[in-house]
Amino acid sequence: MHLRLIAAALAAMTTTGTGIAVANPVSGPNLEELTIVGSRDDARALAGTGSVIDSEQIRIEAASDINKLLKTVPGIYVREEDGYGLRPNIGIRGATSERSSKITLLEDGVMIAPAPYSNPAAYYFPTTLRMHKVEVLKGAPLLRYGPQTTGGVVNLVSTPIPQESVGTLNVSYGENAEGDLLANYGARAGGFGFLVETAQLRSDGFKDIDRSNNDTGYDIADYLVKLSWEGERQSILLKAQYSEETSDETYLGLTDADFDADSTRRYGLSEPDQMENDHQGYNLVYRLAFSDNVRMSATGYYNKFSRDWFKLSGGNSFIDAANAGDAFAQGVLDGTQDIEDLQYKHNNRDYESKGVELNFDIGLGDHEISLGGRLHEDEMDRFQPVEYFDQVNGALVFAGIKEPTGSDNREETAEATSLWLLDSWQATEALNINLALRYEDVETQRKQYGDPARMDLASTRSNASDELLPGASFTYDLSSHWQVLGGVHQGFSPLGGGAQENEDPETSTNWEAGVRYRGAVFIEAVGFYSDFENKTENCSNASPCSNGDTSGAFNTGEAEIYGLEFQLGGNFDMGDFQVPVDVMYTYTVAEISQDNAEEGFMSGDKLAAVPENTFSLRAGIESNSGWGSYAVARYTDGMCVDIGCNNGGSEFDSTDDLFVVDLIGRYAFNDSTTVFAKLENMFDEQAIVSRQPEGARPNKPRTAMVGVEFNF
Repeated sequence: MHLRLIAAALAAMTTTGTGIAVANPVSGPNLEELTIVGSRDDARALAGTGSVIDSEQIRIEAASDINKLLKTVPGIYVREEDGYGLRPNIGIRGATSERSSKITLLEDGVMIAPAPYSNPAAYYFPTTLRMHKVEVLKGAPLLRYGPQTTGGVVNLVSTPIPQESVGTLNVSYGENAEGDLLANYGARAGGFGFLVETAQLRSDGFKDIDRSNNDTGYDIADYLVKLSWEGERQSILLKAQYSEETSDETYLGLTDADFDADSTRRYGLSEPDQMENDHQGYNLVYRLAFSDNVRMSATGYYNKFSRDWFKLSGGNSFIDAANAGDAFAQGVLDGTQDIEDLQYKHNNRDYESKGVELNFDIGLGDHEISLGGRLHEDEMDRFQPVEYFDQVNGALVFAGIKEPTGSDNREETAEATSLWLLDSWQATEALNINLALRYEDVETQRKQYGDPARMDLASTRSNASDELLPGASFTYDLSSHWQVLGGVHQGFSPLGGGAQENEDPETSTNWEAGVRYRGAVFIEAVGFYSDFENKTENCSNASPCSNGDTSGAFNTGEAEIYGLEFQLGGNFDMGDFQVPVDVMYTYTVAEISQDNAEEGFMSGDKLAAVPENTFSLRAGIESNSGWGSYAVARYTDGMCVDIGCNNGGSEFDSTDDLFVVDLIGRYAFNDSTTVFAKLENMFDEQAIVSRQPEGARPNKPRTAMVGVEFNF
């Protein structure tokens, strides 16, 4: 019913659209790419701010870790966890990095978090190796997307169907038996096109488990198929994706003393820990040009994700006690102290996400209008039995199993209706004004069961919220090279399926203003400010809230996040050589802005997971004879683990600074064959990059790899 009403309303709005010019007609190359920014040049003209990590950067850096790529983008905060980027923690400006649950994650324009409204924590993240480019959008224009509209949007663009018969095979191998393979082939015939692709990744891991020869790495297999048909004024694209992962990962970190002695150690308690998951996703996109000036797109999508992360529960209690000098806890971690009833939980969850989206793009003189709506449903089913083990003489002995009840046996659902209207108005030759309006209506529910058979409904909770989110932004050309920009918009972050009836969602007012220079080099400096009426944290085992909760949401009160983003880029001609250079710097202050006596927070307390300074430098030298050498340096300040580490926190309440340099060398034998070598973390810098979920965790150590790329 809702969908019919939306469709009727939107259709009525477009009946006057004749004789209007619209950019990006329905036909043309790379039709199936669903982008939110476009090219790097498009990003540098936005009435907002954005970045594009293009296919050239991904290819040159031989990138398979999204964390490394995003650390070169201004305004992004990354908290590493496993050293490989398997489950990223990404924040943008006012959106903190709790398992990437505070930003909107898209693949080809479709929400890709397991359950974007009820459970947005990104335990699934698309395989970076198979991505064609990555887009980041901030500022008022992000109101076209959602539901998370405070900080920004990350859109991963998959490999497009080529315009002619072409294929790629990219293979690399390195230390710790780390191997990546990307293979694809696509073609077009008449109006039909197709692409088949697979990405295969594996590693033995860089950590060593006490008293065990088990690996600590991963095996990932990802498969993609695209089919398209394109007519004169309409097109259809079907995309199907399936992936599966087995990773020998754990939540259990190290004490600080053990980290200092051997950062790549893993305690024997973590030997059984392993994540197994699979994801399948289907998108069907229909596009129709009613005329040269009115275009419509309709997208239906379905995603399903299942995971079972079998791992030790409550390991943080031993870490905290050992850090405080408790000899018994240290003995348990070392395997020298016997203990009974260690709990290993099957963190088993099934997610489902589905919806339909309609969007109309209308050109009306100097106005380019986008209006549309989306109906969405998602759910999470948690059924998590616990196995008990005793540690005897350093070995784990199975003792029993407990079927799930309470919080380990629950369902959470969400239904959401979204509407948007945006107008890009070229008011004068120099002035572009963008107006945006988004509406979100969200209803969530949780059912918790008291018995494994789910005959006893122990408790329920629900929450409903609706928000109208306006925004406005502009660019003004001072000259052919200089441009100023500014904007303001209302931000919103839904609470998720665990929210209580009386809880309010996170809301904020977000400002940005800056200046650009576009000439032989590109320079952009932008200040940003986010004012939160009620900053919230999403609680999970991976990212416990500042009050210690591992489910639901935690309202930390009023907060402010502000700072400066700077970037400079250019490609300098040095005769027989080209020297590309890109510099990024972000300065951020993120703190409580009003005393919150109830929660024990004071004005000036730093927020968690936001570094004050981040910096990156990408530089290279490319020869006309086919070889190129590149260096990528990245720096991240230490971050608070919990709110207020700057005011009376302990030495265990923050992470370390980290500076890492990667080197890449490439040589093209001809147009079809290129060899490359990569040295990650060349100085072998090791730091505590995270203390969550449970203890000190390292970044990836120095690792070398070689590879070859074939195009046919």
